[in-house]
Amino acid sequence: MKRAAITSRLMGLLLLAAGYPSAGFAQDTLQPYQLVRSLQLIQDRIAAGDHAAMPMQAKLLEMTDARLRQADAEDFKDPRNFRALLVYGMSGGNPATVEGAVSRATSIDAQDLAIAKGIINYLVGRPAGAIDVLKPIDPMALPSDLGAFLALVKGSLLATDEPATALTLLDEARLLSPGTLVEEAALRRSVGIAVAQGDAARFALASTQYVERYLYSPYASQFADSFVSGVIALHMSISQDKLADITSMMDPERETVIYLRIARRAAIDGLSDLSAFASARAVKGRDGNTNQGDPRALLYSSLSTVTSGTIEDVRTKLGKIDRSKLSDGDRALLDAAQAIAGEVVAPPASLPAPSPAAVTPQPEPEAAQAADEAGLPPVEGAASEQPAVAPSGAKAVAAPSAPSPSADAATVLPASAPTASATADTTDPTDAAMMKTRRQLDLIDQMLGAAPK
Repeated sequence: MKRAAITSRLMGLLLLAAGYPSAGFAQDTLQPYQLVRSLQLIQDRIAAGDHAAMPMQAKLLEMTDARLRQADAEDFKDPRNFRALLVYGMSGGNPATVEGAVSRATSIDAQDLAIAKGIINYLVGRPAGAIDVLKPIDPMALPSDLGAFLALVKGSLLATDEPATALTLLDEARLLSPGTLVEEAALRRSVGIAVAQGDAARFALASTQYVERYLYSPYASQFADSFVSGVIALHMSISQDKLADITSMMDPERETVIYLRIARRAAIDGLSDLSAFASARAVKGRDGNTNQGDPRALLYSSLSTVTSGTIEDVRTKLGKIDRSKLSDGDRALLDAAQAIAGEVVAPPASLPAPSPAAVTPQPEPEAAQAADEAGLPPVEGAASEQPAVAPSGAKAVAAPSAPSPSADAATVLPASAPTASATADTTDPTDAAMMKTRRQLDLIDQMLGAAPK
């Protein structure tokens, strides 16, 4: 409450300053560190879910940039102002403003100057140079406001090459700046790194903490992308009970969307148990019948429950789906599922008996897959489904889908066999057809882009 009251007073002062006809009012009356601190308070409110504060953030960034472009050597004699410049840079500030201000600062110690050089490298897209300069600097030895941002930046830079070190740095960022946008970003990035590391425990912990504290952040959609990808990638290590514990902290609408996205990805990847679980949770809802009519849940659950004994039921369910309520991508999935289901139940064509002297070789799996792909229309710019990239260059990692075995490969017979019984094809044609279905659905989904939001 105290922080909110202080922020409200600051917002009132800054709005008053911004409304003055004299363009230099705010720059003349507020020091850089005061503007940057105000910016941080606004950003913390946004991280907590106050989206109405976003226009004020834009205005504060504009005012702070103008003030720092006017700052001279006298301003930077106050170490708080130079630290504010560094924090502004690590908050995504204008690199030209940072570089110009650093060139005008004359009484800066070697460590602060090194941090400034590293930040400039970071802002202009030279990560290797930024890492070389910043790596020896311990964020825990700096003032907390500066150290928290430096730990966040270093953690982001090292996420790919040194993920274990990156996670430690992100923990330090959270320790130095709890309840802030820094912690929100650190948790969000920790989720993606944990997935890349295959660390299910860390993934579950970071996800739980994020949902508890920052579910309404404007960046929560990026967390959702990483969370769905992580559930798919780590499905063997995360129990359904743990998944339900995490999602139970979400509001019903967000929980349903998360389960729909998990169900879709799991159905495409052939994870039948996970898809069935997620579909059931999306359909049932918390009150037991909230989402019974959602066509997406019906589609994904149908894809995850196809067996020899259920194919007719699935065809019936697919036929009842309201296509008008599906996205373009899901309509294509529905079309593909209906087409393949029709192939499964179609009467088998009569085949000539094979010559007892020899058996005709069947296509290799690679050739069969190539033939399937050739049957799909070419799509320009086709791309696999990937989670959104986090701000400031942090990479969220999605585990690639395992290739489905070729349906045709299941029916290949040995070139010679000692007995007739050994040459009998015992493969269930429904299972073979569903393998082919999943492969085709995967190809279609790659062409159609991201999962429904």
